[in-house]
Amino acid sequence: MDSVHDMGGMHGMGPVEAEEDEPIFHGDWEKRMFAMNNAISALGVRNIDESRHARERMNPGEYLSSSYYEIWLSGLVRTLTEKGLISEEELAGAVAPRPVTTPKPALSADNVDHVMSKGGTYLVKSDLVPAFDVGQAVKTKNIHPAGHTRLPRYARGHEGVIHASYGVHVFPDANAHGPDRPQPLYNVKFSSRELWGKDGTESDFIYIDLWEDYLEEVK
Repeated sequence: MDSVHDMGGMHGMGPVEAEEDEPIFHGDWEKRMFAMNNAISALGVRNIDESRHARERMNPGEYLSSSYYEIWLSGLVRTLTEKGLISEEELAGAVAPRPVTTPKPALSADNVDHVMSKGGTYLVKSDLVPAFDVGQAVKTKNIHPAGHTRLPRYARGHEGVIHASYGVHVFPDANAHGPDRPQPLYNVKFSSRELWGKDGTESDFIYIDLWEDYLEEVK
């Protein structure tokens, strides 16, 4: 999606201001937001790409004026209301919460450490044969999708080289909106001169994980 969340592809946003000795959480509510988001994920009501796309659909002005966990909260509310798991009236406290059915049971307190340490994988068993080989020159497509994408704007329409092939993975652009279309995932090496022009340096390179649909052969 071409939106304000893709700040790596935008100009004029100013430098990234790093907070010295930044704490993991700035307040107890951020801890609760982190826990709530992971608890919702365990219910199986949305996948990681739906979650990202929900945050991307924030009003741009609201996005820019919100903190990291405020953005998480906005995306979570959007997802739960769109899926009918919570209503505006329930959020406002005007009515009592109603029971809902979810694909998976709620995460119990004694199972949190196990679930969080297990992590997840998006590798898919498939017979798909990668279209590109390691060392092959490729070019990213200059696309502007209306929905979710993991191809940043600054990397579109540029030439690079396949640095690694990771096998077949869940494809975020499809997974965020409906049935997945798994496809090969690659790590692509770009020179900074290719991406940034004269502002790049000869010895610096950028490595980006990109799905096959984003790439085309350099002939």
